[in-house]
Formats: sequence, C-alpha cells, structure tokens
Amino acid sequence: MRILFLLMFGLVATCKVKPELRVLTYNIRLDTPADGVNQWPKRKEKVADLLRKGAPHIFGVQEALHNQMLDLQTLMPEYAWYGAGRDDGKAAGEFSAIFYQKDKFTLLGSGTFWLSEMPDVPGSKSWDAAITRVCSWVKLAEKTSGGQFFVFNTHFDHVGQTARLRSMELIARKTKEIAADAPFVLMGDFNFEPSAPPYKVLENKALWDVTDAWASDTENKSAQPCTFTGFKVEGAECRRIDYIFLSPFFKVKSCRNITQNDGTHYPSDHLPVVADLAF
Repeated sequence: MRILFLLMFGLVATCKVKPELRVLTYNIRLDTPADGVNQWPKRKEKVADLLRKGAPHIFGVQEALHNQMLDLQTLMPEYAWYGAGRDDGKAAGEFSAIFYQKDKFTLLGSGTFWLSEMPDVPGSKSWDAAITRVCSWVKLAEKTSGGQFFVFNTHFDHVGQTARLRSMELIARKTKEIAADAPFVLMGDFNFEPSAPPYKVLENKALWDVTDAWASDTENKSAQPCTFTGFKVEGAECRRIDYIFLSPFFKVKSCRNITQNDGTHYPSDHLPVVADLAF
C-alpha cells in the first residue's frame, strides 16, 4: 500500500499537479431546546456558511444528531457522508461523521467502532465514561491520482479521565489495524488539553507514529490555539480540546482555527480547526 500510494502521487507530480488536502474538524453542538437563541434551527445556516467559506475537501463533525446530518446534507449537497449513531450504530444518538467532496473522492470503505472494551458492540461503554462514544472512519481514493488514505473522526468522553486515556490507546491500535501502513488523518473533539495524559500517547512510537497538525505548523506563531469557547464571543476561557492528528505521509502547510461569528455568538460552542496538507 505504501509503495502504491507513493507511485500514484508521484505520477500526479510529474504532471505538475500538486496533490493537496484541506481537512476540518468541527463540533457543531447537538440540537437541543436548552440552547435557546442558539438552538440548531436558528444557526444551521451559519454553520453551513462557515463550512462553505472554509472550503474543506473533507470535514468531520461531532455531536450531530440525525436531523442535523440531514440538514447538512441538504445545505451542502456537494458532499457525501458516512457516520453511525452512537446509540445503535444506525440513526440513534450523536454522530461523529465524515463528509467528503463527491467529485474529488471515491468511498472505498467505512466503519464505526465504539470507545469501549467491546469496540464492535453498538452502544457499549467502558471504564469511567459517562456516555457512549464512537470513532467512525472512511477509506477514500482521490479520483485524479487513485491515491488511497483513511480518515478517522471521534468524540471522547467529557467526564471519564480513564476513558479518555484508554480511548486514545484503543484508537492507536485500531488505526494500525484498519489503515495498516496507509496514510491516515485522525480528527475530532478529544475533550483533553495538550498537558493531559492521553496527549502523551501521541509520543508512544511503539503504538503509532502521528503528529499534531497544529504543532507541526512552523509558520503558526500561536502556541496554544483555543477551540472550546461556548457560544458567546469572549464569554468564556477558551481551551484547546479539538485536534487534527496525522500519519507521517502528510506535511502540514498550515493549521488554524476559524473564528467566524456574528459579533455576539459563534455558530457553535466550539471553533473548527482546519489544516492544509500536502502528501
């Protein structure tokens, strides 16, 4: 797979086409009446507008309920998507879904596993997790070159510290099992900051070889971007808990968050993170 991938993209390079990839991760906040003026029907157009302006080739969403998935599909028909509701593996519960441009990529495979000791059991949870969590993935082929790679998208538990650590270790194993030596991107809302123990799993080369896209952007002078803001602009201390992680095939050209807002509220209580990558 590694040799085939490099050969394919090498052929593209000889035709003076630079294979580039823009990926984005975004916790869009679930649709709940508790959000009042920020409830989903009042902001879905703002979320779609932000995504259009961000112009990702691929983006992952977290906390999306099935009706939100259908809204995004309607508002952004140029994308296809894959995901599974975390409660039953179908339509129930939140999705950690992946959208990809239909004219640029072909879907070769997909799947979802649960962040638990029984990853193949829908609705399962383990350790000190408060609720069920999942990781969804797709295998894509770039239509021009035929080059193949994987994208994983997840949302870690917001309560269980052990659950977050074990989930990171599980994903390290599962990316290796599913993607083998093919290139992959891992994105999502991980609910931990860089100082937390799960982040240290990134440094365990015996498990995998991945990098933090933000930390790899040498042109970016902001050492600690924030991604969890709450809806209100400048209304809360901002924390970095959303990430894009990469296998060694990718070189980071830039990585940033998007702070688009209406002057009072952001479209979600998280800021999206977007990375421009080169193979």
